[in-house]
Formats: sequence, C-alpha cells, structure tokens
Amino acid sequence: MRTAKIAVKSVSVLLLTALLAIVITSPSPIYRFEKPSPFTGKDIFDPYSNVLPDTKWARANFHTHTRVEGLLNECDYTPEQTLAEYRRYGYDIVAFSNHNLITPHPESTFDVSLYEHGYGLLKYHKLTFGSKTTFGFDHLLPIFASQKQWQIALLKQRSDLVQLNHPLRTPTLNAEQLALLSGYDLIELDSGKSTDNSYWDSALSAGHYSFATAGDDLHKPQRSSAIARRCTMLNMPLTHYSEYLGTESATYNELLATLRSGAFYAMRLPDYGEGDWTIKEKRNASIPHIADIGLRSGDNIYIRLSEVADSIRFTSDRGHTVALITNDSIASYTMQAKDSYVRITAFMPGGEVIYSNPFARYDAISTDTPFDSSIPKISIPLTILFNAILLLIAGLLVKAIYKLIRL
Repeated sequence: MRTAKIAVKSVSVLLLTALLAIVITSPSPIYRFEKPSPFTGKDIFDPYSNVLPDTKWARANFHTHTRVEGLLNECDYTPEQTLAEYRRYGYDIVAFSNHNLITPHPESTFDVSLYEHGYGLLKYHKLTFGSKTTFGFDHLLPIFASQKQWQIALLKQRSDLVQLNHPLRTPTLNAEQLALLSGYDLIELDSGKSTDNSYWDSALSAGHYSFATAGDDLHKPQRSSAIARRCTMLNMPLTHYSEYLGTESATYNELLATLRSGAFYAMRLPDYGEGDWTIKEKRNASIPHIADIGLRSGDNIYIRLSEVADSIRFTSDRGHTVALITNDSIASYTMQAKDSYVRITAFMPGGEVIYSNPFARYDAISTDTPFDSSIPKISIPLTILFNAILLLIAGLLVKAIYKLIRL
C-alpha cells in the first residue's frame, strides 16, 4: 500500500512539474491582429521579373539534418557524408538546418548560418537564415496565435529571413492562425505525402504574402524515400556554376538576394527507382524544369515547361482553381479583377510537381512588393492579464508540488 502511494505521489509530482514547465515557458505579448485583407492594387507583382536567360536554375535543399556533437542526434550521417549524398542527385546548394544549432559547412565558400528553431511539443519549427547565434527561448506548448507571432518577431530581429517549416505537420497551426500571422518571409510547401498547400492559400488570401520553398527535412539519407524528394530551384548567376560546377560556389549574399527577389520555385519529386539507387541517380540528372515564366501585357501570367505536363493549374483566392490546362507544356492566364493573387502548380507525368511563387496585386507607387513585414500591435491590457494568469497558475502549481513533496 505504501509503495502504491509513493508511486502515485511521484507520478503526480512529475505531471505537475511538466505542467509547470509548460506554464513558465508560455508568457507572450498578446497581439491585436488586423482583420485579414486580400492584396489590392492596379499593379501585379512578378517574382520572376529579374530572371535572365543566361542564368542557371540551381538546385537546393535547405532543410537538412546531420550528425552533431552530443547524445541527441536525428541523423547518423556527418555533414560531409550528407553533402556527398546530395551531390549524387544534382544538388548545387545544400544547407544544414539542425535543431537550435548552427552547423559549420564542409565547404568554406558557403558561409550561410542556418538552423531550425523550436523544440516545443507541437513542432512549431522555423528556419532562420543569417543568424549569428541560435535563440534559445521557445514555448513548450505554443497554442495561441500570439505566441507564434511573438516567436516570428523575435527570430526576425536576429536573422535575415524566417521560414515557417512544415505547416501541414504542425498541430494548431491551422488556416485561421495563418490568416493572422505576419512578418515571416518564406513558407515550406508539400510536407509529407500530401501536395495540399491550402495553408499557404489561407495566408495569401488574407493578404500575407510569402515565397515558398520545398525541403526534404532529411533525417535518414540511407532511405531512398527520404532523400532527394523535395528541392528549391533558384535562379542564380551561371558564372559560378560554369567554373565551379558541383561545388558550393554561390555566396550567401547571392543566395539571400535570390530568396528575397522570389526568383525561384519549389518541387516535389517521386522516389525514383524506389530503392534502386542507380535509377534514382540517373533520373535525378534530368528532372523537368521551368523553361520560362513571368508576366506579360501587364496582367497575363505565363509558364513554359521543359516537358509536357499532365496538368497546369492556376490557383487564386481561397485555393480556388481559376484555370486548368491539360497535356501541354505552355499555359497562361490573365488575372481578373477579383483575383488578389495567382500561383501555378504543374503536375508532370513522371510524378514531379512544380510550384511557382505567387503573382499578387499591389500598388507599385507606394511599395516595391506585396510583402507586409510589419508585426501587429500589442494589446497592453490583454498582455498584462494573460501573463498575470500564467503567474497565478505557476504559483498554484508550485504550491501543489511543495505539498506533495512534504507528504
């Protein structure tokens, strides 16, 4: 009987302590989110306006985990081994995004500081570009939109770009919250087995513009189904690749300029060979690509692919398909007055999927892009009330734990 009581007390103390840890890491300002407002303006932003015919689409993966020092590892391969594996499949740029750790790159010419922020229970992870150091604070249980917004604000102060990682696999990061959050630059598409990017449409429809990348979120390079399944194709200067093809020759400043301009697109790739590494390597050497894309005649969006697609879909507000072209390599769509943005998805016969960055309405006289990098204003009364409640709960939990220990 005594043993049972001790066990019950021990479990109770552990549970209350875990709850206390969640409470004391939950403080946050409470934001006054503006009502969602679609993009407006007589002008249409073209993310591919700077694409030149003498440049190469460099293949990149930014969401890559490797072996690190210490006991906690999410990958058995070192950075050198992981980089070598990606080189086999034609990747020009590989950056390492270990959790809360900046991993030195094996090739010294590529000086990007990158890491994945977040260790909370709900996988609310963010990729930060250009951070000099990691930022240790995180909410263990980030439920509220204000908590997520605060993390974006804190990380943006410490980095060049902030990306929301795998929103589809992030519990509580739903369409309603994405219609509120702002201040991030990039969003990661195509998480897991789904090609559903409706969460991106939720943000875009609410007037929160972002570019999109796709990454493997690699943990197991030894699995064919885990590596070379996603990539981001960046329009980078050809001179670097003609002379140093197969090396990490792009500088961080050039990469940053491309990511800020929008001159890139995301791709989902099938598991070529399904375990036959020879086939996988061969097929990755000749993947379909965008040959030309942009805006003409002021409002006509066009795309030309290297191969005939099964279908090319133009998507606008709330994820509605506004045009669908089948069995063709060329497609175009003239934006209508009701369209606040339009993005393109091409489904290829080999199983590849290509995602463009969005074309969106804006006023070119007052701004350069449809991006709104501002952070919502903070409600002082609600912030005080919310954190006071947390303090009260923390005090009650400490008191309860103390009583249990004294029993």
